[in-house]
Amino acid sequence: MRTVADRIRHAISFEIIGLMIVIPLAAWVFKKPMFDIGVLGLVSSLVATGWNYVYNLGFDHLMQRLRGTTRKTPALRLVHALFFEAGILAALLPFFAWYLQISLWDAFVMDVSFSLFYLCYAYVFNWAYDALFPLPEWQNQGAAADTTE
Repeated sequence: MRTVADRIRHAISFEIIGLMIVIPLAAWVFKKPMFDIGVLGLVSSLVATGWNYVYNLGFDHLMQRLRGTTRKTPALRLVHALFFEAGILAALLPFFAWYLQISLWDAFVMDVSFSLFYLCYAYVFNWAYDALFPLPEWQNQGAAADTTE
């Protein structure tokens, strides 16, 4: 299991690297000033971090009450992910439209684009992070797997 310090390094590096990529990319794709996209990115990052904590805490409590466990089936993982993204979308959509003075539809397209970027980015980032900072038990499991092949 990862330590608190490792989790903090993971979260901070995830957000900083993500913003370094998404800000110039979104500014170019949406033809908006980099400063404005930077504000959107920073606000989105803060909202997503806070929402992550609140949402997961509430979801776990609800699962514990309704099912007696927090263990998720594949179907529950899908529901969990969809409602998480819907919550971020609902929270950020009005802000995107207001801050950039764009229509709700344009804000929706931009917000969904951010979500799709971060979906792909999270996959690649976490894969790279695990390769750069593997846990000791993974190395032991890998050595055991190597001897059984």
